[in-house]
Amino acid sequence: MSRALAVYAGSFDPATLGHLDLIERAAALFDNVIVAIGVHPTKHPLFTAAERKHLIEQITAHIPNVTVDSFDGLLIDYCAGKNASVIVRGLRVTTDFEYELQIAHANADLRPQIDTIFLPTRTKHGFVSASLVREIASHGGDVSRYAPKVVCEALKKKFDVAPA
Repeated sequence: MSRALAVYAGSFDPATLGHLDLIERAAALFDNVIVAIGVHPTKHPLFTAAERKHLIEQITAHIPNVTVDSFDGLLIDYCAGKNASVIVRGLRVTTDFEYELQIAHANADLRPQIDTIFLPTRTKHGFVSASLVREIASHGGDVSRYAPKVVCEALKKKFDVAPA
């Protein structure tokens, strides 16, 4: 396998321990990994792109071959602009695979020189999603099992929830 540049993209609103696990695993497989935060003008994320970037930079500070960036538009065009050879996608459940495979086929049609690889989520993170973390945190619930400490702190501030 080429150990070139890989891109792991998502909304990361917020980044979870599952995201961090995939970033660490991708960084072990490739020389360099860009964590690319998708910015979509029609979506209204809880955290701004700058806030998400700062949080991911903090939780990946221990991984020297990871950088964090943001993009808008098509991921495949962003990857081509960065000369990335691989897109890394995480899979939690079967429905993720069906959707991701469809996107991978479209990306391969648009830019056949860029491959997509799928990494299954570790079992302990399989049910965790950013939306689940947001929902629990919005009600003052403890998300420390699902998100890195700095993300938990940012969620508490965002929802103005007193620490437990």
